[in-house]
Amino acid sequence: MDLDKLGNTAVVGLQWGDEGKGKIVDMLTPRFDLGVRYSGGSNAGHTVIVGGERFALHLIPSAILHPDVTSVVAAGVVVDPTVLVKEIDGLRSRNVQVGDNLRVSDRAHVVMPYHRKEDELSEAALSGDRKIGTTARGIGPCYADKMNRTSAIRVGDLLKPERFRSRLEPIVERKNKIFAALYDVNGQLNADEIFAQYSELAEQIRPHVCDTTALLHDALRDGRRILFEGAQGSLLDIDHGTFPYVTSSSASGCGVGVGAGVSGAMIETRIGIIKAYSTRVGGGPFPSEETGSIGDQIREKGHEYGTTTGRPRRCGWHDAVATAYSVRLGAITDVAMMHLDTLTGFEQVGVCTGYRHKGRLLPAFTTDEDVLAEVECVHEMLPGWQDDISAARKMDDLPEAARNYVLRLEQLIGAPISIVSVGPERTQTILR
Repeated sequence: MDLDKLGNTAVVGLQWGDEGKGKIVDMLTPRFDLGVRYSGGSNAGHTVIVGGERFALHLIPSAILHPDVTSVVAAGVVVDPTVLVKEIDGLRSRNVQVGDNLRVSDRAHVVMPYHRKEDELSEAALSGDRKIGTTARGIGPCYADKMNRTSAIRVGDLLKPERFRSRLEPIVERKNKIFAALYDVNGQLNADEIFAQYSELAEQIRPHVCDTTALLHDALRDGRRILFEGAQGSLLDIDHGTFPYVTSSSASGCGVGVGAGVSGAMIETRIGIIKAYSTRVGGGPFPSEETGSIGDQIREKGHEYGTTTGRPRRCGWHDAVATAYSVRLGAITDVAMMHLDTLTGFEQVGVCTGYRHKGRLLPAFTTDEDVLAEVECVHEMLPGWQDDISAARKMDDLPEAARNYVLRLEQLIGAPISIVSVGPERTQTILR
């Protein structure tokens, strides 16, 4: 892969999120003029390590670490102003430039205090395996209000005090009634307090707000190159993921155009991000999960704890059935494999190559939660490797077993693995 020849490019997670998109976006960004976040909210967590320094980003695109690149939070993102302002202040305190290089859509919907409260109460009311595993950041309720329309507030509304107050007051009155009726929670929301808090936040983000759809259209017209940064992963897509254990936005490659306001025809390269193994946070089916010592070993070696929540991730061998589905779903042209180094030291490494359900081999991946909960993985076990691979910079530097693992996975998922990561630093990367 010749990175310098990339045109407009989308980076999309192909699993259940946490694939390592932040590193790849950070590596690609200097070759682009704009970096665009197009979906999700502060429930996402992208970690970038530069010179040993760790940056955890939730709303602002990873492109912000490159001051000459314009970072765009597009209309498909739901924005929590408290998180956005905290993130801006945190970056500035670490001497990262945040000014005209950050643009936030006036059409993006706003996560309000009642969304976070509703998220928390709704999840607590569920029992056992019906819990979704939400981060309780208010993302789902905000997207629900977006679809409801009359109970939605957008970033542009915050900047117009009279409009903001006129919309906020009836929404707060209604939310208080709903919370009292459904959860026996009375009078916790105060419209005046929320108005004062969010009006102050609005003034802090005002310099960054604009019509990002027009901004991106102008950039395309002028021949500027755009990098689109996905959040979460394809298997968490609201329409095409393992419903109902999904996020509330279009997290697959299908969501780029909708969230950014740019036709998919304008995107020339679609890079799907995978781990060398599989992980999942929260509830939901996970066919290749290893609940014993293998899963524990992967978790500890890969530091598999959530960037946003700190929760331990469920771990298992790579599920090539699910990844092949995501490749087709997002029309993926290239794949970046992360965490190959984490599998160093295993005598054997496994790949799920098929699902067996009630004695029958399924022809393809399914999102049916009942079926996924009952399938047995058909595993192919490959020889492992013991040598440290963190210094490898080309495929020939890898042990034969590691090379064979990459090539076999490439065959199974149906897309070329063009990038292989062997460590967290930018430089610990093999380009094929």
